[in-house]
Amino acid sequence: MAVVTGLTNQDASIVLGMIARGDKDNDIAAWFGVIQARVTEVKKGAHGPAVRAVDDNLPPRGAPGPKGRRARYSVEKALGILRKGGADSVAEAIAVLEGAIAKFDNGA
Repeated sequence: MAVVTGLTNQDASIVLGMIARGDKDNDIAAWFGVIQARVTEVKKGAHGPAVRAVDDNLPPRGAPGPKGRRARYSVEKALGILRKGGADSVAEAIAVLEGAIAKFDNGA
């Protein structure tokens, strides 16, 4: 996979899919940990004729920062449950983590 401007060709495909979906350039750049200029370069064809990724292969909508903080909180909560132990701790921790994934994927 060739790397141009800090993004791989596969990343460029995902970037194009996110653009087509209507994501903000700054959210796209934040997802990949690059500056917005990298997104602009993909728009201008710096990766050649990249094929847009299908929606099923795109990350969740929205800025990753707030969602990441909420996900981290849920992971800490699940770890606390597991550390306490008890018969129901695993099922409870799984429920917390599954809820966190659902919220993350829905942009909540």
